[in-house]
Amino acid sequence: MAFFMRRVRDHAEAEDLTQEVFVRMLKADVDGAADHYVFQIAQNLLVDRARRANVRRQYREALDPTHALAVDPLDPERSTLGRAELARFAAALEALPERTRVMFTLYRIDQMSQDVIGEAFGISKSAVKKQIAGAMVSIMARMREGA
Repeated sequence: MAFFMRRVRDHAEAEDLTQEVFVRMLKADVDGAADHYVFQIAQNLLVDRARRANVRRQYREALDPTHALAVDPLDPERSTLGRAELARFAAALEALPERTRVMFTLYRIDQMSQDVIGEAFGISKSAVKKQIAGAMVSIMARMREGA
């Protein structure tokens, strides 16, 4: 790993490259000149890494600046449409029964598992799943109405 750390100066990448050396060594089933072979694999991985980085750099340079930054241009119309859609979603969410709204929010926004939600409400996982599916249907229908 020290070999890679001196060259890439990124601990996570050095770990990944080291692991790849071990994987390739196991696949090759090398005996005898293993030391030389290990360093040859390591050097080849660095060359491959440099080539990939070069291809990515050339691709980014070929794109226009807004694509290179992965940023969509903001304009007043788009901002207004986004706010209106968010308001429709909030209204659709508010229109749900409180229990369903809470389950939906816990599952979709707070990323809580259906099992944990079911335990908290004293119902089965399938009942939670039905509540969330019903909430999605209701929200989507209200969103389409407002569109």
